[in-house]
Amino acid sequence: MDFDNFLIIRLSSLGDIFHTLPAYSALRKKFPEAKISWVVERIGKEILDFVPGIDEIIVVDTAKGGIKLKKNWQIFSRLKRKIKKRNQVALDFQGLIKSGFISFLSRSPKRIGFQRKNLKEPLAAVFYTDKLEEKITEDTHVIRKNLNLLNKVGIKEENYEFPIHLPLELLESVKAKLIKIGYKEEKKLVLLNVGAGWVTKQWFPERWIKLCQQIERKDLFPILLWGIEREKILASMVQQQTSIPIAPDFSIKEVMALVKMSSLLVSGDTFALQAACSFSVPVVGIYGPTNPKRNGPFSPKDKVAVHKIKCSFCYKRTCPSLECLKKITAKEVAELSIQLLNKNA
Repeated sequence: MDFDNFLIIRLSSLGDIFHTLPAYSALRKKFPEAKISWVVERIGKEILDFVPGIDEIIVVDTAKGGIKLKKNWQIFSRLKRKIKKRNQVALDFQGLIKSGFISFLSRSPKRIGFQRKNLKEPLAAVFYTDKLEEKITEDTHVIRKNLNLLNKVGIKEENYEFPIHLPLELLESVKAKLIKIGYKEEKKLVLLNVGAGWVTKQWFPERWIKLCQQIERKDLFPILLWGIEREKILASMVQQQTSIPIAPDFSIKEVMALVKMSSLLVSGDTFALQAACSFSVPVVGIYGPTNPKRNGPFSPKDKVAVHKIKCSFCYKRTCPSLECLKKITAKEVAELSIQLLNKNA
């Protein structure tokens, strides 16, 4: 291949940035001397800061509906100058109109994206020069889907490698904050992630309360993990009924360190779960509207609580019934959690 530069476009979300890391790793391994740049939204840079070998992290501010062209023309022009290269391959792992447009903006002679039927916004395909020929099924894990995109640059990779390295001082800082809320290092740290980006992914407070009661053990130190203020309110409801401490107000980087230190994470389909999988931390996933075969844990040792019903895997952010989540009981999640804790004793 005659190209010396690669432009990865994966703007968000945090979990999907983790899902793209194995593709980046395979690309870097195949082209060790190439310059690899990554276009990402500001919050996603928190993850990429810990990924060695990325030559340039290019932060772009986006809004619903696309890049803020009218209000931020200077940002748009600055982005164009940074990413415009003739000797470059652009890889759009996002599949949105705005990410496809960024690939076009780069003026890369080779702009690679997924087949139209695999795009969140099919119109993004107009910006690509090359697309995958075959549709990838929804039962294919998104990590595998991303690796398949590399076929267009001559890479066939089967392994999932996550080149992310957290500094020791970050881990020690997080540990110190945990000790302040009662953590003792001889105990196993268990994270109960009550939050979720979508309401339809968020398990119910009464189920979390019952789960906490059923996994109570002297050798465990469970804490309630949350992200935004709405999730903190949910965590407070659980805390009042269980006395389990709530995690401090951690940054994205601190949450990554917290996850890495843990013996178990119980979570819905969120960034914390994807981080845990990348660090090989045992996971129990609680899945409702999203398909765990596509978005879930990929290690055989991990567990998933899911009940398939007629409307399963709708990927909707609102639902009048939440029947798929209601079918997941505290008892079954507790049993899966105890299985993993005992297996990794």
